[in-house]
Amino acid sequence: MSIPQIKHAKFQIGQVVKHRLFPFRGVIFDVDPEFANTEEWYQAIPEDVRPNRDQPFYHLLAENAEGEYTAYVSEQNLLLDLSGEPLRHPQIRELFESVENGVYKIKPQHAN
Repeated sequence: MSIPQIKHAKFQIGQVVKHRLFPFRGVIFDVDPEFANTEEWYQAIPEDVRPNRDQPFYHLLAENAEGEYTAYVSEQNLLLDLSGEPLRHPQIRELFESVENGVYKIKPQHAN
């Protein structure tokens, strides 16, 4: 009998991250220990950049030069954003109450 591996997320809720390949950044508002979206969503990712399912996936309030949106991104495709630039996503105020040292503090009613 094999013991399942315990997955630990590299990033935490409230951290600002950027995509490793594409020009967007955002704040993490939720984490799935492994892929938890639809098969259709997964298959829509080009095969040459399709991430492994067996890793944490992060829900982001994301933004790029064209606008704001939510994104679902694998851990392997994220890097910490150390730019210190504030995010402009309009939903940040709904989920987070403040920013301390570049990390957004989630409102108590939204904490898991």
